[in-house]
Amino acid sequence: METSKPPQANQIYDSSDIALGIERLAQGLAQRHPELSGLGLVGVHSGGDLLVRRVEGAMARALGQKRLGLAKGLVDISFYRDDWSRLTQVPTLRDTIIPWDVEGRNIVLIDDVIFTGRTTRSALEAIFSLGRPAQVELAVLVDRGHRELPLQPDLVGLILQTQRSESVNVFLHEDPSQDHALLEPDKYQE
Repeated sequence: METSKPPQANQIYDSSDIALGIERLAQGLAQRHPELSGLGLVGVHSGGDLLVRRVEGAMARALGQKRLGLAKGLVDISFYRDDWSRLTQVPTLRDTIIPWDVEGRNIVLIDDVIFTGRTTRSALEAIFSLGRPAQVELAVLVDRGHRELPLQPDLVGLILQTQRSESVNVFLHEDPSQDHALLEPDKYQE
């Protein structure tokens, strides 16, 4: 009797693709915010910290500067999820670390992948629980479509056509040459 193997994940982006996506985000942000005043970058846990640092570094290069020193933070969406009753395991709780006042600040929310928009909604709720920013923009490395909420990114690094049942996972490393993204088929069953 033959047993079928589970579908394999395929690499869809390598380190050069991811570097290009980060560069596109940085160029767009540098054009939108050349003055940088009052700008804060907020990444979504868990990979948001490294992605925010990479985007800030690429922005500095785009603006011809060595360092920008922008206000940076991380947001944990665990308490703002709308799918608690559907989860098979408890999500890992992490600290929201935004060590500056969000009130009146221009914030760029940065995430690796946008899918349904529910993570973005949760992140916005987490940010607004801390105060009322002047503006929040959304920058995502990979837009894979299939929105369930009326949320669209302001800036996108890479666009990927996917099936709804697939999963996209971005892996960023301290060594950027190790970065990659995988497409896993049939992860989500309807």
